[in-house]
Amino acid sequence: MHHRHYPVEGVGLGLRRDFFDEILNTPDLAIDFMEIAPENWLHFGGRQGKQLRTLTERWPFLCHGLSLDLGGPHPLDEDYVRELKTFFDQHQIRAYTEHLSYCGDSGHLYDLMPIPFTEEAVHYVASRIRRVQDILERKIGIENVSFYAMPSQEMTEQQFVTAVLEEADCDLLFDVNNTYVNSINHGYSAYNYMDSMPSDRIVYLHMAGHFDEAEDLKIDTHGQPVKQEVWELLEQTYQRHGVIPTLLERDFNIPPMDELMREVEQIRHCQERVLNKKRAEGVG
Repeated sequence: MHHRHYPVEGVGLGLRRDFFDEILNTPDLAIDFMEIAPENWLHFGGRQGKQLRTLTERWPFLCHGLSLDLGGPHPLDEDYVRELKTFFDQHQIRAYTEHLSYCGDSGHLYDLMPIPFTEEAVHYVASRIRRVQDILERKIGIENVSFYAMPSQEMTEQQFVTAVLEEADCDLLFDVNNTYVNSINHGYSAYNYMDSMPSDRIVYLHMAGHFDEAEDLKIDTHGQPVKQEVWELLEQTYQRHGVIPTLLERDFNIPPMDELMREVEQIRHCQERVLNKKRAEGVG
């Protein structure tokens, strides 16, 4: 069950402008793949377009979108989806994922709103995902998001996510940190949630830091180092679903490269630990 073919392997890093030049000038950086938000790069031609091409020729790249608005009320922007398709071809993008949410009107990341967990919303979102997949002629992955207001609930988040995956026949980008954050904020078991996700749909994992606002309130900022509890959940995820390619995200308070690379290495050690353990047990 763990032998699905992943679009990339190993450990990745989300590419940010803060360290773009440094990455450009460090060809031997010990990462296996990178991820970008396509909307930030779509319209760069000239020098920046060429520089990005240098990187996408050097490493496998994934795209993680912010603005497709899968759960939103507005019609899908199909022209945008076609632009994405061209961009993916230009840069040999290995996989494309989006948030399972809708965008607030101000367009900030914190305004990604949860979709109501209802049967009706499952059908609505799944049909939009299928349309996107038809245009792109590839499966996309959806990411489980962190949310703060509890949407109206006919079903649990876990039931909702798995129902969408099933009906849209799409993949899952499993965010380990979001799972931990939501489990604390909404009082459920992060382990049970992770355990119930379908192994054969997971394309890769996200790791990130969060901010401890209070004992029972965590804010998913991507601005801190990864917390110990999230490292533990990562290891459990590997134990349960196999050693899945994993990407580190950092969006704010970006530290020097060597500090980021330490977290990348920590993911790598975790992968190796679990692989060795599985080998010793004769699995995997």
